[in-house]
Amino acid sequence: MIDHPLDLNDPKDMGLVDPTGAPIDTPPPTVYDIDWEFTTAETVAALHARGAKVICYVDVGAFEDYRPDAGDFPDSVKGKPDYHWEGSFWLDIRQIDVLGPIMEARFQVCKDKGFDAIEPDEVDGYANDSGFPLTYEDQIAYNRFIADLAHGMGMSVGLKGDIEQAEDLWPHFDWTLNEQCFEYDECEILVDTFLANGKAVFEVEYDDPFSGHMTDRSLFCEQANAWGFNSMEMPLDLDGGRWPCR
Repeated sequence: MIDHPLDLNDPKDMGLVDPTGAPIDTPPPTVYDIDWEFTTAETVAALHARGAKVICYVDVGAFEDYRPDAGDFPDSVKGKPDYHWEGSFWLDIRQIDVLGPIMEARFQVCKDKGFDAIEPDEVDGYANDSGFPLTYEDQIAYNRFIADLAHGMGMSVGLKGDIEQAEDLWPHFDWTLNEQCFEYDECEILVDTFLANGKAVFEVEYDDPFSGHMTDRSLFCEQANAWGFNSMEMPLDLDGGRWPCR
C-alpha cells in the first residue's frame, strides 16, 4: 500500500483475500512493499514477527508536493508534472548533489523503522516528458547512485520498472519489480538479466477493463510460474486484495 498506513487487521491490506474479499487458497505473502512515510516502526516489527520481509516504497525520481520533506526540494530540480500521480513532478536527476542528501534522509527513515529493502520509484525520467534534457546515461548514473546509497546503508534495493535499462542495471540491484511486462510483451529481458543471475523478479499485471489492461490470469500465470517469477494480478488502484499466480 502506498496511499495509507497498512492495516494489519484488514485482510485486503494484508493480501489474504482477493479484491472481491474472497479468501485466497495460497500461502500468505512473505514480502510487503509499503510506504516510507505512512508506515510505522511498529508495523514493520509486526510484519517481521509474522516472518515477512518489508520493502520501503520511496519516490526518488519525482517531487511530491504532499510529502513532509517537500520544502527540501529547490525549484531548480522540479520539472513537468508526472501525470500518473496528482501533486507529482519529475526531478532533474542530474543534480545528484542536491537530491542525494534528500534521498539519503528518506532512506535513513526506512532504515530507522526497520525496513529490509528499498523500492525506489520513478527511475525512468529520461524516457518521459520530464521538462529536462535527461539522457540514457543520466538515468544510469542516477540509478546506480540510488543503488549504491541503499547498499551503503546496509539495505537491499530493487530496480522498479525501467526495463529498457535492465541489461545495464541488473548488476547494481538485488531484485526487480515490474508492472505489466506480460501485457507489453517485454518480460524476457528480465529472464535474461535478473533471473539468469539468481535475482528475484516481482511482477504484477493490472485488472482494469476500462483501460484495456489484461484481466485474464490464464494469459500470463503459467509462463510466469515456469520462469520463476513472483507474479500476481491486482486492481489498478491498489485498493487491496490480490490474485497470486502461485
